[in-house]
Amino acid sequence: MKAIFTIGFLLIGLTVSAQPPVLTLEDVVAMAKQQSIASKQAATLKQTNYWKYRSFVAGFRPQLSLDGSLPNFTRSYTPVTQPDGTLIFQRVSNNNSLVNLSLSQNITLTGGSIFVQKQLQRFDDFQRSNTLYNGIPFAVGLTQPLFQFNPMRWDRKIEPLKYEEGNQQFIEGMEKVALDATGYYFDLLVAQVNLQIAEKNLSNNDTLFRIARHKLELGKISQNDLLQLQLSVLTAQKDYASARQNAEVASLSLRSYMGLRQERLPELAVPERTLDLEVDVKKALSEALSNRSDAIAFRRRLLEAQRDVDKARKDNGLNATLNAAFGLSNRGAHFGDVYVRPQDREYVEIQFVLPIMTWGRAQARTETARANQQFARQSVEQDKLTFEQAIYTQVTLLKMLSQQVKLTAEADRIAQERYRIAQNRFILSDLSVTDLGIATQEKDRARRDAILALRDYWQSFYSIRLLTLYDFERNEKITY
Repeated sequence: MKAIFTIGFLLIGLTVSAQPPVLTLEDVVAMAKQQSIASKQAATLKQTNYWKYRSFVAGFRPQLSLDGSLPNFTRSYTPVTQPDGTLIFQRVSNNNSLVNLSLSQNITLTGGSIFVQKQLQRFDDFQRSNTLYNGIPFAVGLTQPLFQFNPMRWDRKIEPLKYEEGNQQFIEGMEKVALDATGYYFDLLVAQVNLQIAEKNLSNNDTLFRIARHKLELGKISQNDLLQLQLSVLTAQKDYASARQNAEVASLSLRSYMGLRQERLPELAVPERTLDLEVDVKKALSEALSNRSDAIAFRRRLLEAQRDVDKARKDNGLNATLNAAFGLSNRGAHFGDVYVRPQDREYVEIQFVLPIMTWGRAQARTETARANQQFARQSVEQDKLTFEQAIYTQVTLLKMLSQQVKLTAEADRIAQERYRIAQNRFILSDLSVTDLGIATQEKDRARRDAILALRDYWQSFYSIRLLTLYDFERNEKITY
């Protein structure tokens, strides 16, 4: 007896351990956020956005650079004009090396830049065995556009918005993963429920057909009813084969989206509850305008349109650039001579371009930019209305679907009980085959409607999270 009990417990243990785990909706969403290709792409885009912003910020910091040509060797014949106007080709062999060290800084307010410079030049004439040095021990200079468009001032306003927009797009990307994973989850859950229904119907119809054959022998059922039940068995077999195929396809789609390489997914659990949420429309709109990348993009698009008008207006007028430098310079036969009593070095230049006759081109460019600005304002206003309408629709839909889930769950419970009673009545010869078929169809339809209502509810829930980037379950902003 002890051996029998031992074997029995081992068999029970093996059966329990062999049962596959059950995945919940929360499990699938968490796995998708962690290992799906879509989540990894969102993370990569966030990293790219970070380094782009770092590159932008670095452009406004001092830049230290070393440039030059070392060596710069030439051996050739060079044409040389003589005093009498004739031309001879003189053989040259020299090395003209130059090294320049500079520290520069952009000026955001004016759009110019200042620099500090140190330069050394060496000239070797190999034909005459002569060496000369020329250098700038110290120089400071300024390059300043005058009456021109200042891109740095606008970049200071727009680039931080782009960076913030990119960060919010990452959060939206992760919430989009959750929404998509929910869709794949319920696609598979519906397929699995259909497979369970088909499997159960096949078993029930087979049992009822065998009972009906016995009842035919007793004369309690007609041949027509028996044939109808036999047809139901064949239909159930066909439905079962189709449900198996659909379940395999849905399972493959979910595994592919989540980045899983295992051959088979565990069974999915039917969500047993809905969240008791009271989502206020004003709160949802406020959080969306505070968190969504679209709201940031509205401001960015208006600034970009305003920038384009400023550029078109200033590019069409007087454009001038001031280049100025002051420092010390010297030359000599030895390296140290460059730093012995260097002389003043000044340089001032103003370059300008003034359009005089453009045949209306300047005005056309400005008016085009202003028209684009007006169009951008109108587009942003329309997008804001669409944005707000989407949030209002989802909040209203979530409230309606919450009630729908409760109604379909109750209808499912009633339909399952009615089918159980109808089945018992048929066995007792108190119900026709037609009525039994109707009860079966209503039972299946009620079960599917309950699952579909759950799917719509959870997709609406994750859609609100995506639209607002706010967790109404925990009353906090969504961050990653």
